[in-house]
Amino acid sequence: MSWEKFTKHYLALPELDFALDISRIDFGENFLGEMEPQMQAAYQAMSALESGAIANPDENRMVGHYWLRNSALAPTPELSAAIQECLTGIKQIAAEVHSGELSGASGPFKNCLVIGIGGSALGPQFVADALGSPRGDKLKLYFFDNTDPDGIDRTLEALEGQLGQTLAVVISKSGGTPETRNGMLEAQAAYAAAGLEFAQHAIAITGAGSKLDQVADKDAWLRRLPMWDWVGGRTSELAAVGLLPAALQGLDIDRILAGAAAMDAATRSTETAKNPAALLALMWYFATDGKGAKDMVVLPYKDRLMLFSKYLQQLVMESLGKERDLDGQTVNQGIAVYGNKGSTDQHAYVQQLREGVDNFFVTFIEVLKDRAGTSLEVENGVTSGDFLHGFYLGTREALYENGRQSITITIKEVTPEAVGQLIALFERAVGFYASLVHINAYHQPGVEAGKQAASEVLELKGRIISLLREHAGTAMDAVKIGQHLKLESHTEIIFKLLNHLACNTSLVTTEDLNATPQSLFYFK
Repeated sequence: MSWEKFTKHYLALPELDFALDISRIDFGENFLGEMEPQMQAAYQAMSALESGAIANPDENRMVGHYWLRNSALAPTPELSAAIQECLTGIKQIAAEVHSGELSGASGPFKNCLVIGIGGSALGPQFVADALGSPRGDKLKLYFFDNTDPDGIDRTLEALEGQLGQTLAVVISKSGGTPETRNGMLEAQAAYAAAGLEFAQHAIAITGAGSKLDQVADKDAWLRRLPMWDWVGGRTSELAAVGLLPAALQGLDIDRILAGAAAMDAATRSTETAKNPAALLALMWYFATDGKGAKDMVVLPYKDRLMLFSKYLQQLVMESLGKERDLDGQTVNQGIAVYGNKGSTDQHAYVQQLREGVDNFFVTFIEVLKDRAGTSLEVENGVTSGDFLHGFYLGTREALYENGRQSITITIKEVTPEAVGQLIALFERAVGFYASLVHINAYHQPGVEAGKQAASEVLELKGRIISLLREHAGTAMDAVKIGQHLKLESHTEIIFKLLNHLACNTSLVTTEDLNATPQSLFYFK
């Protein structure tokens, strides 16, 4: 690695305390110039998106998450006013909760239970962990982020005896997302079991007129906040979805928004060499051959950023993982994302990264400031933070000398502004990359297909129970049930459903302690 190449491809934005180093991606001298026409087209597409063009034709929707941190950009005065009104409402709710004006049955709220899934949980979890502090947080956040009963029970166990001081925030755009609905029903049951009115401890973030909106209105929940159809779940962290939990926790949401707005301004530049999101997208394109040929490994060298890779998994993979391009051609695009944190990974999978299959590129995140106070010297003149920084530099060097490529993002410290910047940076990079590979980053037909398939499986479960009830006392195996239902091609799913039913309900049972495909099941 030459100093000349490093300085040529090191983009510093001192006003943001941010830098991007792409020098360890081995693109040729002509690559950026050859890609410039495509980047200019991507800038135009992004400008149209920010101006209110229909970017999600599947649902005839605009995509406006950039307006959330600069409402003046919204295409109509009504939208600008709605964004500002929502932000004011978030701050008012937080102020009332923190002052005790808005409180629970057992006193002032000290916990917040966020009930959501996907972007309605990943973003709030990342921000809460990145910026939170056990001493400084005004409310402690808990999450129902799955429909796993055991996971729900563990969270409720942590909140045992505290539900009367726990504010529940239920997040679902449609109000019909099964996982979120299930979490809401589980929470309602838990509050009722504790002799509490759930509605008097609940806030809804949802679409106007949705099923959840109707429930919250009918039952007189404490508050309702909007979840607009022009904000996708994976880009909703800077909407009420993420801002309300953050404000309740006591984080400075104005600083988060300001950081995002500043990065938005930097990434609107049409001078590619000065646009960090454009450079990121181009590096992804080069590293993956524009076909997702390699995975992205995210390695932040800071515990506070440990959840960033999980957040990016959804943002990148749901946005870019598409079967067809804008012309309807089958392309099977996408970039797989995984990661944890440094230097933990040096004792986990860095061995394979250096010497195993070369199917990845790394995105390092370097954080310059070690801690708020002074650091203990663990060796003469050396602190724990020096070791962490040394491990980052050493790992990057060890990978590159073995032909493994990387990008480095440098921030000064993990502040609200920096977190906002990282969110905005990757949102814009995803949009640019989608333009480069000619796909729609703003719809998710695969997610909807999975939801439909799950619905069909649950309908089949009901048919199985009805059949066994109708033949009560008669034992049947999966094959026989499939024949009765004329669903022989679904025999495997039928067996899996029977096995689950026998473990979790008294309605269906089997005499085999460990069910096999030949086991007999009957209605009890």
